Amino acid sequence: EEVGYFEDLALSDDVLDALWDMRFEKCTPVQGRCIPHILEGRDLIGIAQTGTGKTAAYLLPMLSLLQNEPHAEDAVNCLIMAPTRELAQQIDQALQGFAYYTHTNGVAVYGGNDGIRFEQERKAFAKGADIIVATPGRLISHLQLGNLDLSRTTHLILDEADRMLDMGFFDDIKTIIKELPQERQTILFSATMPAPILALARATLNRPVNIRAEGADAQATVPDITQFVYQAHDLDKPEVVARIAQARDASKVMVFCRTKRAAQRLADELQERGFPATAIHGDLNQIARERSLKKFRAGTVRILVATDVAARGIDVTGISHVINYECPDTDSTYVHRIGRTGELRGEQQRRQHRQRSIAGDSR
Repeated sequence: EEVGYFEDLALSDDVLDALWDMRFEKCTPVQGRCIPHILEGRDLIGIAQTGTGKTAAYLLPMLSLLQNEPHAEDAVNCLIMAPTRELAQQIDQALQGFAYYTHTNGVAVYGGNDGIRFEQERKAFAKGADIIVATPGRLISHLQLGNLDLSRTTHLILDEADRMLDMGFFDDIKTIIKELPQERQTILFSATMPAPILALARATLNRPVNIRAEGADAQATVPDITQFVYQAHDLDKPEVVARIAQARDASKVMVFCRTKRAAQRLADELQERGFPATAIHGDLNQIARERSLKKFRAGTVRILVATDVAARGIDVTGISHVINYECPDTDSTYVHRIGRTGELRGEQQRRQHRQRSIAGDSR
């Protein structure tokens, strides 16, 4: 039976106090279904898209477990793996809020920063960390240098597993898992379940509970999204994007391109046409990417043009339109793209945005 409110769950009082301060009262379906199993120590597979509340679905019970159960103070007790630095940062931010009244300490480990940060991470490992939130590449670097001991880690969480597969991190994930003890709790979340993810789950999870978020499906898209297809020549696509952006309900538009050049070129052209637009892609440094994202979140610019790699893990609420300027190569990438406009969060529900996804391709 699905639990509707956090106070009905067996979460620790300190975690509930933090939720109260944050005005979080009612669970999303994935939270109500996952949290009881995780609190019982069960392995779990969650099929859930971005925006279903899956981060809280594993952070809240994990904080409660670490607070209520004895564990080594000088060990890494929980490892959370995420595909991108942006998602790792967002998980870490959520962790800081949920853990405000607990004594749980967390360390975020991701690339794109200087040697000072790397040394800070190394020192944090030496002291012990209750929870590490990490991208695979950065964690592998620490493991190879002998900076990190995962032999006593009792909880492993793999978030957006299909994204890590798409980004080529699967070998790194397998290497990292070998460093962990076999006796552990393993939780895996993914929007889709391609064959390699299923094989990984069978090899690493012990009799897992399978939870499918309402409306989630391995090959289906997020519900409650109106989808349109516009047939357009490459030269006409900027004009199509401009006309869509002129719509009254186009309050926050995210446009996906395949390449860095295409993303920057389209953003520049939209700016020349007088539209407040910005780009986020791999050729921009971390500071520039964060600046673009901050403007988009704040509403200073209404259009964000992004590549899939740069946009993975980015959490932006209230997106009214997603435009596939160039169609993705895989079904899972399409699911992740359009799911951003189907995120049924409180603010969006109150405003009752009409949700749309526009798919465009050359003909």
